[in-house]
Amino acid sequence: MKPLEGVTIDDDWLSAKALQKLFDVLSADGGMAMVAGGAVRNALMGIPASDVDVCTTILPHEVVKRLEAEGYKAVPTGIEHGTVTAVIDDVAYEVTTLREDIETDGRHAVVKFGTDWEADAKRRDLTMNGLFCDRDGLIYDYVDGYQDIQTQNVRFIGDADTRIKEDALRILRFFRFFAWYGSGRPDAAGLKACNANKMLMSGLSVERVWMELKKMLAAPDPSRALLWMRTTGILGGVLPETVKWGIDAIPGLIRNEREYGWEPDYLLRLTAMMRPHEETADGLVKRMLLSNLERERLSSWASSQVPPLDIANEELAKRLYRGSQQGLVDAMRLEVVHLQNRDDEAGAETMAQMARFSEDWQKPVFPVKGQDLLDAGMNPGKALGESLAKLENIWVESGFELNKETLLTKLSAV
Repeated sequence: MKPLEGVTIDDDWLSAKALQKLFDVLSADGGMAMVAGGAVRNALMGIPASDVDVCTTILPHEVVKRLEAEGYKAVPTGIEHGTVTAVIDDVAYEVTTLREDIETDGRHAVVKFGTDWEADAKRRDLTMNGLFCDRDGLIYDYVDGYQDIQTQNVRFIGDADTRIKEDALRILRFFRFFAWYGSGRPDAAGLKACNANKMLMSGLSVERVWMELKKMLAAPDPSRALLWMRTTGILGGVLPETVKWGIDAIPGLIRNEREYGWEPDYLLRLTAMMRPHEETADGLVKRMLLSNLERERLSSWASSQVPPLDIANEELAKRLYRGSQQGLVDAMRLEVVHLQNRDDEAGAETMAQMARFSEDWQKPVFPVKGQDLLDAGMNPGKALGESLAKLENIWVESGFELNKETLLTKLSAV
């Protein structure tokens, strides 16, 4: 095996003492280890790496034995599939023994462990994910991944149809990596294979599908990937809520993120492709098993009405207090895009200012509590709660100006 000539990486993560200690452990007695996948890809693209994964010729149980012999922690996170998490100096690295696929069913693979770096590279999904680097930063490329990284070409390793039949989730990974790292048009063979095999995704768990969609929607600009997913019918298959609404708002939302400094937000991008309808949002939440936080966010957005352009800040503040601040901000940001698409630039700018006001708004604290009414002579019960609510409404209508003493003087009137 020979490294690529004239190509090396020297990122800080490679020279980290913890990783070099791990190399020492795995390289003893004829063993070999290299960093694989995303960290290598990102280093070659000048992008920070979030995780550093290591491959080795050492069998999993021997990896555990060696780590523990040196006093390091070894966690058998996926040892049946060859993966052990090594914790050295409080830094965690996933260590996976080289593998070859023996049998696949579109979701799971039966593997055997080996020592063949090329075979391990060729069992992976995309060429840009199939590179290795040794402890000195030398690059080993068995799948022409380096060239694809240079041209930002997202391409399956070997036959695209075969790769997808091994695991149908690779269809979504193809578009996810295109969103993050691709340029121009998607690889023709890959796109064709994704379209031809899209029905296989029906066998995937919704959790795996949602995880890929979230990662894709979090890309700096997923609009081109979404366009090709929609063109092939793949987007409608995994997110039927988008079929009758479309993705026309996505480019404008991306543009506004940059112009107004909005943080890229996968959930806001998702809502941009959906009808603002509570039953629609609820159906997606249940079908995709979204988290409670995601459920609350979508529900709040779907139930929030966009305020009129001529609303005063004082009245907008009342809506923010009585409704969902996040839901209103989401609805207004999407309305900015819709106004722009209707060539109403003045309205869009006004709505953007309203969204900014709403985002910065701090919810005031109602100064009266139930105990205050008890101290004033009221008895516990339903009437007390009703009176408290009426006082709160008076306070809100005053523009949050009335203090506790003034409000309590109005108690007899409510």
